[in-house]
Amino acid sequence: MKFPKPGEPVRGSKTGQPVMALLDLLGRSWAMGVIWYLKEGPSTFRKLQEHCETISPTTLNVRIKELTHAGVIERTIDGYALTSRGEELFELLSPLGAWARKWAKEMNTKDEPTK
Repeated sequence: MKFPKPGEPVRGSKTGQPVMALLDLLGRSWAMGVIWYLKEGPSTFRKLQEHCETISPTTLNVRIKELTHAGVIERTIDGYALTSRGEELFELLSPLGAWARKWAKEMNTKDEPTK
């Protein structure tokens, strides 16, 4: 899968709107999991793989490359860590996570829509 670049077609946007390019990147398998885990501090490849449980080494390697290319994570002496841009992104996503938990509770009490 091609790296989502603002200004070029991405999933959900033929014009590559920046927010859609970001959502394309973040919507890839385990991208958010890597970011969430690195918020706790630097981590080695092996620890990231253990945390993400079902991720293959190939997929984790691709996500690390993509998130590094996007400036969200970086390789440090202690392993992989969020950059300042990654920290800022996490702070923006955190309220979305809180909203999603509240939404999930509400959705779990509703019946499925009828056909």
